[in-house]
Amino acid sequence: MEVNLTLTLVGAALIGCGIYLLLERSLSRVLVGVVLMSNGVSLLFLVSGGPAGEAPLVGEGDPDAMSDPLPQALVLTAIVITLATTAFVLAMAYRSWQLHQNDDVQDDDEDRRIRTRADDDQASGEDLTREDEKIAAPAEEGS
Repeated sequence: MEVNLTLTLVGAALIGCGIYLLLERSLSRVLVGVVLMSNGVSLLFLVSGGPAGEAPLVGEGDPDAMSDPLPQALVLTAIVITLATTAFVLAMAYRSWQLHQNDDVQDDDEDRRIRTRADDDQASGEDLTREDEKIAAPAEEGS
């Protein structure tokens, strides 16, 4: 089976651009990133299916000349999932625009508190491991 290098590179570029846009804070860019990634994945699914062939109907034609229906089914599933994800992100962007007049995702106060507590735990974790080693050492010597 020969793979079309141009379509593979286009699919990889779409996925790369989609990932880049997904990492932005603007929900409109996240939306475009999701759509680009979905199109890239769908394109790679179709490329992996091989060349076009006859319709895969049982009893009709040569089985070697038939196209594989699995990549086509996966692409249809990916389209449905992308539609649902797009609708969800659009609803979030619309609600964010109603509340804040922008579509940027802001840091949550609770996220900041959790991050601060995690940093404090890591800083104090070094002292705790040393104290645990001191407590465990006498117990090992006694046995």
